Amino acid sequence: MKQVTILVPNGEANLASIVGAYQILSRANEYWKKMGHRAVFEISLAGFITELEADAGLFSIHPVDIRGIEKTDLVIIPSVNYDYDNVIRKNKEMIDWIREQYKFGAEIASICTGTFLLAATGLLDGKTASTHWNAARDFKQLFPNVNLQVDKLIAVEEGIYTNGGAYSFLNLGLFLVEKFFDRDTAIFCSKVFQIEIDRQSQSPFFIFQAQKNHGDDLILEAQNHIEENLGEKISFEELAGKLAISRRNFDRRFIKATGNTPVEYLQRVKVEKAKRNLEKGRKSVFEVMNDVGYSDDKAFREVFKKITGLSPLDYKAKYNREAALNN
Repeated sequence: MKQVTILVPNGEANLASIVGAYQILSRANEYWKKMGHRAVFEISLAGFITELEADAGLFSIHPVDIRGIEKTDLVIIPSVNYDYDNVIRKNKEMIDWIREQYKFGAEIASICTGTFLLAATGLLDGKTASTHWNAARDFKQLFPNVNLQVDKLIAVEEGIYTNGGAYSFLNLGLFLVEKFFDRDTAIFCSKVFQIEIDRQSQSPFFIFQAQKNHGDDLILEAQNHIEENLGEKISFEELAGKLAISRRNFDRRFIKATGNTPVEYLQRVKVEKAKRNLEKGRKSVFEVMNDVGYSDDKAFREVFKKITGLSPLDYKAKYNREAALNN
């Protein structure tokens, strides 16, 4: 029987990711035994604290003392709050413990922003990882040696599994069930918990948030110009000239300030506006395309799908209330 340790960090952690992981793996165990097999997992909730209060004290978890667990086979790190420096500082013992368990053969799975605790071990250096799209900028600043790919719902690296944001931990749960049990058990759990199986991307859920607190007034002026003229054809050569800067320096400063090239930024702003129009309005895809300054249907569809993972038509069918009711 494999030992599974779901960690309970010191500080605010996401209760749902702890309880949800426990429930999915426990249900898989029950189903497996019902099919005539021995249980695969023995599951513990463990930490260096005796109690974790969540949601302003409405709920609490009482983990076992992690120091009593000498060896485990699978470690699950839950989502943590967004004060990442503080969370890492408060959990240095746990970070060391995770590193040691991996060294002795344990596999590690992190949920959402739990990737910050995992990355603090150094185990992700040079490897691919995922986390919540909204935490990507902070993650890249803290852990530049990790290849962060937030489009991936689950990233797999040598016994290390990281996943995207919020309730996508349900998909990580199914992934672990299929890995340690079998496909039939994963399908059973997907039906019981009503989780869409085999979802691979969190791109449709991204909300592009322009970085504007960078302190570069010239680039801020360029960003405002882009956002105010989405329906027009924008020449970055001309824009750089108006701002009295060379195109090369303009591109360099733009990337440094926003994390995107000017072209990428323009595409993301256009697609974000198109997404909102497709979600809320009654306009056709063609009308929305024209509103955000595209005249080439193929180019619009390619950029939209690259950023969201869905075609404009599929996105509208999925997220527009009226379209969904008619399907």
